[in-house]
Amino acid sequence: MPEQKDSHESEKPRPKKVVKSKPSKELKSAAAPAAKKPSAGVKKVKAKSKKERVKARQAALRKSKKVKKGVVKAKPKPKSEKKVAKEVEAKKKKVKKKDEEELEGEVEEEEEEVEIIDEEEEEEEEEEEYTVKQKPKLTKSEKNLLRIRRERKSKEPTFRRQEWFRYKRLGESYRKPRGLHSKMRKNVKYRPKMARIGYGTPVEVRGRHPSGFEEVLVHRPRDLETIDPKSQAARIAHKVGTRKRIAIEDKADELGIRILNRGSA
Repeated sequence: MPEQKDSHESEKPRPKKVVKSKPSKELKSAAAPAAKKPSAGVKKVKAKSKKERVKARQAALRKSKKVKKGVVKAKPKPKSEKKVAKEVEAKKKKVKKKDEEELEGEVEEEEEEVEIIDEEEEEEEEEEEYTVKQKPKLTKSEKNLLRIRRERKSKEPTFRRQEWFRYKRLGESYRKPRGLHSKMRKNVKYRPKMARIGYGTPVEVRGRHPSGFEEVLVHRPRDLETIDPKSQAARIAHKVGTRKRIAIEDKADELGIRILNRGSA
């Protein structure tokens, strides 16, 4: 068996740590170069803050604006009187030429328009000449009654159905209120007016046309034979066609009867 070595002999010696010593303050001061001392005449300049820098810029801008405002432009040299007079004359000539040209153009346009209007008027006169509408022969009492009817109608209220404003399906056509608790029937304040006998027109002129004619409904040309042209006028029925309407109008012109709805379809 091999001989065992002692543990102390087998262990190698450890290397020692080298500790570097820090240089002292005296050595440092000796090694560093001597700092330059400021001279007695030079002042120390402190670093400006942000606010100070902004204020300085604003002040510089204000100064520059003031300088710009204060700049006085050199006045132009005054022109001689001859030059001014020549310029004025030249301007007047230009204005006169323009005015003459514009007047000539306007006169030509007006002449053309007048010619066109004259032609149109001649054509219209040839096509349709206005004729005074036929009027009825009325007595003094009838004229007076028609005047009274006109005055009453102007003051008459509009008669509408109860609660016409609440329900669209009712419409505005008048209906007499018959409800047991109807406020309109009981004539309570601030309710619509009801149609009453006092609003009626004089019996002699009731149902007449505003002109004073009595209206007679016509369906065919032979219905015109029974009409009195002095007090009655014809109204063509709505269902009459164009061909029969033309025939009725022609016969009415022959008999001297006025048609109240002439030309309407």
